[in-house]
Amino acid sequence: MKNTFLLLLTILAFSTTGFSQDLSARDIIDKANQKQQGDYHQGEIKMSIIRPDWKREMTMKSWASGDDFSLILVTAPARDKGAAFLKRNKELWNWQPTIDRVIKMPPSMMSQSWMGSDFTNDDLVKQSSIVDDYTQEITGEIELEGRICWEITLMPKEEAAVVWGKVKIWVDQKDFLQLKSEFYDEDDYLMQTIFGKNIGELGGRVLPKTMEVIPADEDGHSTKIEYLSMSFDKTIKSSFFSLQNMKRVR
Repeated sequence: MKNTFLLLLTILAFSTTGFSQDLSARDIIDKANQKQQGDYHQGEIKMSIIRPDWKREMTMKSWASGDDFSLILVTAPARDKGAAFLKRNKELWNWQPTIDRVIKMPPSMMSQSWMGSDFTNDDLVKQSSIVDDYTQEITGEIELEGRICWEITLMPKEEAAVVWGKVKIWVDQKDFLQLKSEFYDEDDYLMQTIFGKNIGELGGRVLPKTMEVIPADEDGHSTKIEYLSMSFDKTIKSSFFSLQNMKRVR
């Protein structure tokens, strides 16, 4: 009986290890992306833009349905309140209430700064898909935040219209948390690094509650995103993500 029990434990151990090893790099990225995004999510966010001699803070509300639809509304400060960004599939619009104008943003603007921060338009609305627009390969392993992580290297597919020439993402092997991402240009120069920090519960999930982006070539510059609240359990209809609703959502 004792030997049988030990044999069962051994089989279980090998089965568990085999499951982890059977995960492809694409599977890992897909699971990490799904955990962070979910089928639907909505939340409140605080963004801090930090420079050597000043700091600026903004608050926002966000809604998303998968990778295809997202809406971000600026709620403070007063001068930016009401500005909104809408993504539908591969198209992106910006609503500026101060000039009563909707601007459709071309793909060439995806690499530009978002609201003066170190995030790009592509970082915030995810016009490109790290699952579909890149190939993925496990290229290493490292410990971050006390967690063992896969190092995944992503290279853009030839037909994909993406911002980055290469992306490296470190994903926690236990909870599939994205704890670090590096973004490179077409000449393989590091442009920015995003860290996932302050791991805790958000909307019933264990996730990094803070994301910090640090540009590679600008000392003293950083931008921090803090998730104040997040919900993943409410279905959001695609009709919510319309140009009309972008103007009136609160």
